[in-house]
Amino acid sequence: MKYLLVAVVALGLLGILGFFAFAWYPAIPPVAAAAPRSFAPDLITKGQMLAGGGFCAECHTAKGGAPYAGGYPMATPFGTMYSTNITPDPDTGIGTWSEAAFARAMREGVAQNGSLLYPAFPYDHFTRLADEDIAALYAYFMTRPPVHAPARANDLQFPLNIRYTLAGWRLLFFRSERFAPDAGKSAAWNRGAYLAEGLSHCGACHTPRNRLGAESASDAYAGAVIDNWVAPPLTVANPAPVPWTQRELQLYLHDGSTALHGVAAGPMAPVVHGLAALPEADIEAIALYIADLDGAAGRTAATAGAVARAMSYASLGTGQGIDSDTRLYFAACASCHYNAGAPNALRPDLALSSALYLADPNNLIQPVLQGIASREGIPDIVMPGFGHALSDNDIVRIAAYLRRTRTNLPPWPDLESKIAALRANDATAH
Repeated sequence: MKYLLVAVVALGLLGILGFFAFAWYPAIPPVAAAAPRSFAPDLITKGQMLAGGGFCAECHTAKGGAPYAGGYPMATPFGTMYSTNITPDPDTGIGTWSEAAFARAMREGVAQNGSLLYPAFPYDHFTRLADEDIAALYAYFMTRPPVHAPARANDLQFPLNIRYTLAGWRLLFFRSERFAPDAGKSAAWNRGAYLAEGLSHCGACHTPRNRLGAESASDAYAGAVIDNWVAPPLTVANPAPVPWTQRELQLYLHDGSTALHGVAAGPMAPVVHGLAALPEADIEAIALYIADLDGAAGRTAATAGAVARAMSYASLGTGQGIDSDTRLYFAACASCHYNAGAPNALRPDLALSSALYLADPNNLIQPVLQGIASREGIPDIVMPGFGHALSDNDIVRIAAYLRRTRTNLPPWPDLESKIAALRANDATAH
């Protein structure tokens, strides 16, 4: 028994030492801040394009703060994390990071000082980036105006506030790997896969996560709730009445709107603005890749019928004896969302809106409460918010009416409590 106890203790100590050895990374020595003129202008330009396509400013810029200075809050089931300063400030940013340190952070999730980064920073996607793209991003960030902005402390539950615990998460869920083209696919498809899987990290929002916050590999692109909006499935599971063809996706990602699906709003709006930095061929490639995921090419025959059915609803509410829900919808919504004969991209018919067909009503309720600003969706086209003009019961009636008359789907449950919660969350956010 004595020898057995010694052996168990020894094995336990070896396990602990092994864990810390696995979790430990050396610091990479700091370097003198590089002069902006030391980077080739075309490399900086390419980095700017890639930073746009990777939505870097969206997460690394706090509301009202300097670009890339960090401090943006990210609410998670484990607490709130704040993004870091990635300007070349030598004290609070990455001014003393070498390109090797920057590359390690991007691809391995390890900071210059050797500490592990939380996977709210999507290094599990950026690990796929090519050397030349890492170099271009480094050139771009190191030539931004330095901003002195100390990091805000994360507010995380114990023991997740101890970074060493991330080693276990990494062991389970992280694989360091570069993008490998599929020889059976076209160059454009592979370019779209590289961007969607790596730089633009589409799965970070459109893939559900497990209880430990990792993307569920078996449900890739199956949809998830992000900041009280639904990032819908990008697979055949997407319930939209019209398939998301390559053409529809390209229009949506380029313009922020499509007549057959609706307008980009909420967390998707900055994605459209970021992708605008990429060449049109890259947006086309992403659309090609995503359309292939949902097999849209094999379902285009459904488009004409779905559009005709949606346009047939234009006559609803024009006769005598219409009910009170119909009158409320016409008074609040139909003056803009009335389409007759053909869909209108500037004022999408709600019978075609993807939001109406999701199992969760958030994507329909949020624009009604908050509106869609000119910086979202279609440039300079505004939808006013009705949060102050309509009561919770009014919105319940409109949502239930649309779901009942425009789809064959069951009613959304607990609409009133859902709307009240979203309204309360919006009031807290503002």
